[in-house]
Amino acid sequence: MGKTSKDKRDIYYRLAKEEGWRARSAFKLMQIDDEFNIFESVNCVVDLCAAPGSWSQVLSKKVYFAQDIEKRKDVRIVAVDLQPMSPLPGVIQLQGDITETSTAEKIISYFEGLKADLVVCDGAPDVTGLHALDEYMQSQLVLAALNIATFVLKETGTFVAKVFRARDITLLYAQLKIFFKEVYCAKPRSSRQSSCEAFVVCKGFSLPKGYTATMENPMLCPDYDAKVNSLSGSNRLLVPFLACGDLSGWDSDRTYELELPNLSGEAERERYQYRPVVQPPTEPAYKKACALKKSGKLARPEIKDPFLKFDVPVQKETANKKESDSAGNLGIGDELAEAFAECFVFNN
Repeated sequence: MGKTSKDKRDIYYRLAKEEGWRARSAFKLMQIDDEFNIFESVNCVVDLCAAPGSWSQVLSKKVYFAQDIEKRKDVRIVAVDLQPMSPLPGVIQLQGDITETSTAEKIISYFEGLKADLVVCDGAPDVTGLHALDEYMQSQLVLAALNIATFVLKETGTFVAKVFRARDITLLYAQLKIFFKEVYCAKPRSSRQSSCEAFVVCKGFSLPKGYTATMENPMLCPDYDAKVNSLSGSNRLLVPFLACGDLSGWDSDRTYELELPNLSGEAERERYQYRPVVQPPTEPAYKKACALKKSGKLARPEIKDPFLKFDVPVQKETANKKESDSAGNLGIGDELAEAFAECFVFNN
């Protein structure tokens, strides 16, 4: 594949190189700004997961260089990432972990006591191909970015972050809605339509009443109980847990003898008697297997496997086996019978 192949296949990759952007993702942030005007009246910005720096480039152009030379001294753009990146004019680089409180404190120190007007995050974990896992990992990264935003973002501020649209994305929307008046899901034109990538644009930041910003995750603390008990207010949601039923009654985790004490409470023991289920399934998945078993067609000399492309050998019938068949045992367990009925085609 030649060097020009990707230039043909990806117009934004080509344009990014021609216009001097470090990555094609720069167009995504600019297109979000075209729709939501997120750079209006912005002086302090935090770019989380910034490397290689394409979004920081956009911030430098749209926020820093958009100001007069005299006013540029009031502009603060802080780019945070675990990895180092090449310097940019008007951008302060901070190499740190966005899940640590010390990182939030350093950002605030760069702002000289001020808080950010805008927090953006274009980070994403390495994808595994397992969509449910990738969505969960991405949502956890967004929540980590939200955690740090609760420290550094001012009231009515704006938050923009990458998300993966999947089955449970509405849960993340609901979590963001707790902190922001408006939550939108944006899909820039420069984002491939084949990708589940999108961006949440959250406006009108406000901490819930009684909420205290914290970077700590109780699930990762060595003493979980002590950490949870130390929380208060809206940081700690308590749901009553009640055990229902007589605690002196039957134990669902215990194995009992078949001969149980009389249920009426008398001393003599009640004689065990097997009873069928009150209402068996009307259309069970193993219905076909049961019919084959009753007709004697379930156990075959060989079963053709359409998936593995080879025959599964089965021991030939013997006189003893035929006798057992008449007793209802065809040599194949009920669980295997159910599986065979669903997966294989039996020939008469």
